[in-house]
Amino acid sequence: MTLLTTVSLLILSNVFMTFAWYGHLRFMTLPLWLAVIASWGIAFFEYCFQVPANRIGYHTLSAYQLKTIQEVITLTVFIVFAEVYLGEGLKPKHMAGFILLALAAWTIFQKDYGLEW
Repeated sequence: MTLLTTVSLLILSNVFMTFAWYGHLRFMTLPLWLAVIASWGIAFFEYCFQVPANRIGYHTLSAYQLKTIQEVITLTVFIVFAEVYLGEGLKPKHMAGFILLALAAWTIFQKDYGLEW
């Protein structure tokens, strides 16, 4: 249950984070100061989900694993956001980069067999 709760909270957190970081790009005529304030307001809700997610998840996952899960979720949420909200298509080079990042995430979750890197 802890992992499901952690992942669910991280998904919610990343939806807010993505809108805070990139949502203003559809409103380029908005004054920069207003975009910053709006982004800060949205980011508050991101933290309301992110902090509990990490505290709950840290009972069973390492900080490295939590960060890796967060990054994979961030990319997944961003792909949907860029396509649906910004209208930017996913290109093969983007997909290749994301596959390499997924391989990196897979590596983080492998059992440690005493190998020192």
